[in-house]
Amino acid sequence: MSFRLAAYAVCVEDDKVLLAWNVPAVGESTWTLPGGGVEHGEDPFDAVIREVTEETGCSAVVERLLGVDSRVIPAHEARAGVTHHNVGVFYLVRITGGEPRPEPNGEVAMSAWTPLAAVTTLPRSSLVDIGIALARTTPATGHVAPAPVGELVRH
Repeated sequence: MSFRLAAYAVCVEDDKVLLAWNVPAVGESTWTLPGGGVEHGEDPFDAVIREVTEETGCSAVVERLLGVDSRVIPAHEARAGVTHHNVGVFYLVRITGGEPRPEPNGEVAMSAWTPLAAVTTLPRSSLVDIGIALARTTPATGHVAPAPVGELVRH
């Protein structure tokens, strides 16, 4: 089983959420939240700011911790074909400068402010649904039910 600790930014302004169009080397392209793997020895708090800058070109500040999502993706659904455990730390983040742009030499082909009402019509990572649910409900436990995967929602 593979394992990944990741930090994700939920940036919501004026009923829009900042999303990144991820075009991986393997697997399907989807809209996702800015964020990604926490490097060895790195604090997830610092990782989420780094990831927002790398993937979107925007500068940001963390406003609060939203919660943690832990999911195991079965081998037959995982990109690498191996059962994968992903632990995602979700932060509410405010953009303080910059304009969305593609990630230089990365998997994010573009980033864009997307109306919240349009999110359900997009091919997206389940992380988007989890992040929005955490931002909307701010549960004291920092945990929401897993987002159902299928149709437009992918791992």
